[in-house]
Amino acid sequence: MRLLIIEDEPGIAGFLKDGLEEEYFAVDIAYDGKSGLDMALINEYDLIIVDWMIPAISGIEVCRQIRKTGNAVPILFLTAKDTLEDVIFGLDAGANDYIKKPFEFEELLARIRVQLRNKNRNDDSLNAGILNINPVTHQVFCASTEVTLTPKEFALLEYLVRNKDRVCTRSRIIEHVWDIHFDSDTSVIDVYITFLRRKLEAAGCGNIIQTIRGVGYIVREPEISKT
Repeated sequence: MRLLIIEDEPGIAGFLKDGLEEEYFAVDIAYDGKSGLDMALINEYDLIIVDWMIPAISGIEVCRQIRKTGNAVPILFLTAKDTLEDVIFGLDAGANDYIKKPFEFEELLARIRVQLRNKNRNDDSLNAGILNINPVTHQVFCASTEVTLTPKEFALLEYLVRNKDRVCTRSRIIEHVWDIHFDSDTSVIDVYITFLRRKLEAAGCGNIIQTIRGVGYIVREPEISKT
């Protein structure tokens, strides 16, 4: 899953990025409100963390502008403000939750997971035929057979299934799954696709991941194994 952090203090931003990447999130950082808003409107994020008091555009205004576009991405405020009026003001601007500075990383992580769980409530199970993915528990099943994946394999499969029946270009895959935002060798994708295909086919999911030569990959409804 891909998160955006809008935070003007490099120490806090770096701390959050390192911690969240250890939890297998892809993380982008913006150091002011204008850059953060631009990134939020251009890219697809699963959750946005925004400091209330940031340069250029305040966190409140960033939140309002995102909501004006109809984007329902979960937004979590970081704030040193602690009055009830401030909290209500932030929530009324469109935030889903807030956490007061200073904070413990474990509490922030728990709040992030709550928001992602709520976001995925209607699609706790991502399906492609007999393939079933639970993004909360990180479990994968082909029919009744559980498939054990590494965190990166799971992230790749989840991204492909969320975009089922749409071609996922190599550049988009490397950006969303590996958090790489520049031209680079994408051969690592092929390696992981090979790993995934072997595991899924062994579990009876058939040819779920198909190659679009010269472009990327697509997930289609798998066939039940005849064996």
